[in-house]
Amino acid sequence: METERNMMTEFWKEHSKFATVEEMMLDSNAQELTQHELPEILSLLPSLAASDVLELGAGIGRFTRHLIGKARHVTAVDFMEKFVEKNKKDNSHLGNAEFIQADVTKLDFPKHSLDVVFSNWLLMYLSDQELKSLAEKFIMWLRPGGYLFFRESCFHQSGDCKRDFNPTHYRSPAYYNHLMSSLLLDESDQTEKKCYGFDMVLNKTVQTYVKMKNNQNQLCWLMQKVCRDAVQQHQGGFSTFQEFLDNQQYTRRGILRYEKMFGSGYVSTGGFSTTKEFVDMLNLTAGQKVLDVGCGIGGGDFYMAKTFGVEVLGMDLSSNMVEIAMERAVKEKLPLVQFEVSDATKRRFPDAAFDVVYSRDTILHIRDKLDLFGKFYSWLKPGGKLLISDYCCGEKPWSPAFQDYVNQRGYILYTPQRYGQFLSEVGFSNVRAEDRTEQFIQVIKAELQRAEEMKEEFIQEFSQEDYDAVVNGWTEKLQRCETGDQRWGLFYATKE
Repeated sequence: METERNMMTEFWKEHSKFATVEEMMLDSNAQELTQHELPEILSLLPSLAASDVLELGAGIGRFTRHLIGKARHVTAVDFMEKFVEKNKKDNSHLGNAEFIQADVTKLDFPKHSLDVVFSNWLLMYLSDQELKSLAEKFIMWLRPGGYLFFRESCFHQSGDCKRDFNPTHYRSPAYYNHLMSSLLLDESDQTEKKCYGFDMVLNKTVQTYVKMKNNQNQLCWLMQKVCRDAVQQHQGGFSTFQEFLDNQQYTRRGILRYEKMFGSGYVSTGGFSTTKEFVDMLNLTAGQKVLDVGCGIGGGDFYMAKTFGVEVLGMDLSSNMVEIAMERAVKEKLPLVQFEVSDATKRRFPDAAFDVVYSRDTILHIRDKLDLFGKFYSWLKPGGKLLISDYCCGEKPWSPAFQDYVNQRGYILYTPQRYGQFLSEVGFSNVRAEDRTEQFIQVIKAELQRAEEMKEEFIQEFSQEDYDAVVNGWTEKLQRCETGDQRWGLFYATKE
């Protein structure tokens, strides 16, 4: 480890001789990149008002000056002396800030002393062991509810600077996702059991690099420190809901099985046919902005962008879903479509940011629907439209089998009528709450028929066990609908 640390020090000594932004970003086009990516990165941060911020790998202060202008106090740290000197010279007069030259692996701060930890291109310069140790410190230093933001190069380098040697660790996004989401800090004492972990708020590509360099490997994360019950875990014993989705309900293999049933690009009821029917209700026009909550693997987003010329931001909490969507976005070469791993209940957007909020069979996972619909309302422009399809339920009492199914999946279901009432309660107008269960039944029957027709192909691509699991799942879904326990709703509303 000491040898690796020395190599990293030598690497940055070579690239910090003049303390320029080109050196710091390892890119000859650093000035132009900064103009676009700096506001993009800052727009993803939570409110910094009255907050204590730790900026790690601060360099010459590209972000420091902006953080100082928003936060109560900023501690800017870098281990290159020339970078720290320039940062201090340029920015110390701006406000309450401290500038420290230090190796981040040797830093220490009091427990619960920070509101935000911010780093830009830092973690990739640490070994796996150093990274794990520092991540454990992050969760200890942050106050409950505090945020961790980091941005890294994944898979390969981005800058065009010549490098005689390159000790950087270009990890996969999945590596960072797993490391951060698996952390558990036990702060229990004799009187109270208390554990903390990180919940994902967002993980997305830096669009400046996509647009200017056709580069999808620049990614950033925003995570929040939350209370976590170490005993009462999510379904299957997973510590976070995202882990449950990625490791049980939406494994990569499971997603591709769903796609085989629903049709290429789709993992929601009816595939392309229902997507076309519902999207056509929106009367989209070129240039509009659409937010797709629970975008799956992106088929509906590609359809909207290609057919109507709208800009689409697809978000999903399943990193497996988004990973597949992003792989296909690269092949599609559609700059109008972006994808991100994010939690809709924690995500922040400016008011009136979108013309349309669209969601397919996703909100069944979310407990506080009233709060979420309130967010949708604020994110829509006046005249904006909301369209949702979702799993619903019949009136209680439910059959024991249906209750077990809902518990096992962790679904939060309401009748179509109650769902529509939620939308009215948060202020939406022209609310249409339609029970589309009969359509749902017909779609399931058609998909089962198609499964029978492609049985040999399905088994060859996956296995007999996979085929049986899917067909049995669809058959049970059909039975739940026919007994009246499970319903399917379509909801349309506008913001006046």
